[in-house]
Amino acid sequence: MSKTIIEKTNLHPRNQHRLGYNFEALSTVCPELQQFVAINEHNIETIDFSNPQAVKALNKALLIADYDIQNWDIPENYLCPPIPGRVDYIHYIADLLASNNNGIIPEGENVQVLDIGIGANCIYPILGNSVYGWSFVGTEIDEKAIQNCKKIIEDNPRLMDAISLQLQTESRFIFKNIITPEDRFSLTICNPPFHNSQDEATKSSIRKVNNLESTRTTKPVLNFGGQNAELWCEGGELGFITQMIFESAKYPMQCLWFTTLVSKKENLSSLYKTLNKVNVVEVKTIDMAQGQKTSRILAWTFQSEAQQKNWKFELEKQVF
Repeated sequence: MSKTIIEKTNLHPRNQHRLGYNFEALSTVCPELQQFVAINEHNIETIDFSNPQAVKALNKALLIADYDIQNWDIPENYLCPPIPGRVDYIHYIADLLASNNNGIIPEGENVQVLDIGIGANCIYPILGNSVYGWSFVGTEIDEKAIQNCKKIIEDNPRLMDAISLQLQTESRFIFKNIITPEDRFSLTICNPPFHNSQDEATKSSIRKVNNLESTRTTKPVLNFGGQNAELWCEGGELGFITQMIFESAKYPMQCLWFTTLVSKKENLSSLYKTLNKVNVVEVKTIDMAQGQKTSRILAWTFQSEAQQKNWKFELEKQVF
């Protein structure tokens, strides 16, 4: 009996994971994945996404097979990101840049991207560099996470010139201490902490695992992992992004587009009001799927249409 393949039409059209995973090929490049692969009741070859070891093995295989990353690992209990959703963010912001560049996605090292909260997994810079050749600065308040990213970069030499890391020593700030007067970022990206507290993050994890499994649990097994700073902060997602918006107003000409994921749709109305307060020129909200749920990218710029076009010219000048 042939296995069923279901196209994931909610993923970005350029997302190479729309047709699911070829587990036979993936297990060839990463043999440790094979032990987690099984055919479910719908005749679909898959893994148990509630098992953190299975998720990590799948990530390793995908990074080897599709993104030329030979050595990747994360410390126990750190966030293990679902790659199809993460690369979707990269594709959508590539489209955003193309909107300022005559519909052409600017590629290459001169496209500088600032990743706020790179985590221990280094995933957005890995994907953005692999797919579009962009350069990244990754910031983080967690020293252990920074050290793991450093190891990933050292273990994959092609990343050495593409990704730099910066520890944010004052956790209440986002861009302060990071963006210098001479910096010019085409984009900032961020996957902010969703929750207000450890307790809220734990309850959410239990709900997520119960959705993935047929049995019920009251134990917080984090299938995608996550440390405190990755999952929650005082004020939660709304507080974090609000702070980000206010700080972004201090660097209006040093970044073309500020962007962040917004998990909770109900936060948008408050965030739009904050954006109005700091006099942004343009705001875009881009809907995207993130696994079992819908998320969206909130993007804003302080630059006029003429300034945006000028930025495009500078990108072209740098590339050529």
